[in-house]
Amino acid sequence: MNAYNAASDVSNPRVGLKLADIPAHDPFVVADGATQTYYLYTGGSPKLNGMERYGVLAYKSRDLAEWEGPYVVFTIPDGVWANPLHGAWAPEVHAYGGRYYLFVTLHNNDRKLAGEGYGGYPLQWRGTAVAVSDSLDGPFELVKKNAPIVSEQLMTLDGSLFIDDEGKPWMVYCHEWVQTGDGTVEAVRLNAELTDSEAEPVHLFNGSEAPWDNGEHSPDGSKSVYVTDGCQLYLTSGNRLIMLWSTYDKGSYVQTIARSQTGKLEGPWEQLEPLVYDDSGHGMLFRTFQQDWMLILHAPFRMPDSRCKLYEMTDTGETFIVKSSRRDLDGSEIVSAVE
Repeated sequence: MNAYNAASDVSNPRVGLKLADIPAHDPFVVADGATQTYYLYTGGSPKLNGMERYGVLAYKSRDLAEWEGPYVVFTIPDGVWANPLHGAWAPEVHAYGGRYYLFVTLHNNDRKLAGEGYGGYPLQWRGTAVAVSDSLDGPFELVKKNAPIVSEQLMTLDGSLFIDDEGKPWMVYCHEWVQTGDGTVEAVRLNAELTDSEAEPVHLFNGSEAPWDNGEHSPDGSKSVYVTDGCQLYLTSGNRLIMLWSTYDKGSYVQTIARSQTGKLEGPWEQLEPLVYDDSGHGMLFRTFQQDWMLILHAPFRMPDSRCKLYEMTDTGETFIVKSSRRDLDGSEIVSAVE
């Protein structure tokens, strides 16, 4: 099977898988109460999963310890703005309006943008697309086919759905450091159907606002760069608005957290101490069927070595903190959390 792992071969879904068996990046879990099933979504690729084109995979579990899959829930179709052979990152699935909406970052490396990118990377079309289905199992179909949700002139990624106090939908996303140098987290209002944005983006914070020096500094004295990834929003039991996001610390991926000082999406946002170090990040929170908070993230960053790690979390009312690593579920050997 050459480059890809048998546990991720889409032509042969398997049962009894452990998270340690599954190469995965940017994991997202939906706990479906109707079927008492956990759905784990992650990107799928030709090289790692034996697919003909990039897309999104799902694995299923009843107990978070044993999984079955992978099942293909989305593939990039022909005739859209994204190239089916250029990647699918950071899938999320959200229930909204009686249907399920997939947010996934797609690419077209052949559609160049003006200017030069930081770090020697080219500027090209990259942005979050939205697809819809009536089932968590898919298939999901793109709702906007000619361009990403945010302007194609902006290299953006990791879009996430947020519903404000008035019931209005927003997409919170990262503006790529490759284009900005200092990566940002931003938000844009969506229309009621989630088919497009309907206002100009709102700036939330810069990557350089992390409480430690998370920049990559070139020895030649050129401008430092700062990464923003994986923005996710949650409310604590004390009604505090919290955002998970990821960046780097001394060249290693890190899962960190911020809090809105006003409780509003617009902030201002204060940066709190990171949750997990040790080349770990792009995490999200979910509640188990026993109503316990869990954090899932991937570590290390590099694929195909990356695996999902689970942490039991505590909702303090003011924020979320790591309670314990769940090595019994994910099979990890190193506790990397900062409690």
